Amino acid sequence: MVFETILLAFRQIRRNALRSSLTVLGIVIGVAAVITMVTLGQGATAQVTADIAKLGSNMLQVRPGQDLGPGGGARTSSAPLKISDGEAIAREVAGVRVVAPASDSRAQAIYGNQNAATQVTGTTSAFLTVRDWALAAGRPFTDAEERSGAAVCVLGQTVRNTLFGKADPIGARVRLGDIAFTVLGVLQSKGQTGFGMDQDDVALVPLAAFQRRISGRADVSVLYVSAKDGVSTSRVQADME
Repeated sequence: MVFETILLAFRQIRRNALRSSLTVLGIVIGVAAVITMVTLGQGATAQVTADIAKLGSNMLQVRPGQDLGPGGGARTSSAPLKISDGEAIAREVAGVRVVAPASDSRAQAIYGNQNAATQVTGTTSAFLTVRDWALAAGRPFTDAEERSGAAVCVLGQTVRNTLFGKADPIGARVRLGDIAFTVLGVLQSKGQTGFGMDQDDVALVPLAAFQRRISGRADVSVLYVSAKDGVSTSRVQADME
């Protein structure tokens, strides 16, 4: 019975060769399309996950509240953030692993006859923990250097390559704007985010040095908050609010 059914099927296929070929082709195209879409979806998910991971681990950003002013422009509607705000969050909000205050400014980085416009970020060594950022060489600044506002810095790979090429930058003096900073370390490369931002185009300096020597302001522009492993960032956000 089974043999006769198979034989009948082959006879029908031979009699309608064109129709059978088109049917097989349609099935192959459909299956291939499904496999391609699933693969692309998984690839996109993996890329987004990797881009988010580059930004930091369980990270939240706290900025001064803003609203839309006349013409749709954003304007600050609350007081600037202070270092004490970050200390209060770390002390009073359960589930917070570490808080890193930070402020940014664009400046010209100069070494010898090489120079490049880069982002200078004033922060603490906790910034490396929040952003899951390791050092490729050298060391971060110490607590004593942070408190004293020492003129020291850690360079991102883009800045290092532009100014030094393959030479060792540790111990060299680099001008950031008008101030000379001693290079303590070099960050491992993080590359670009999905938004096209080069994360390696940065120079980190102690926050106190940034405030006294570059910005002249005691406030900070952002607090980077990292939640402990296993703690919901939504819960931490709600507690901070």
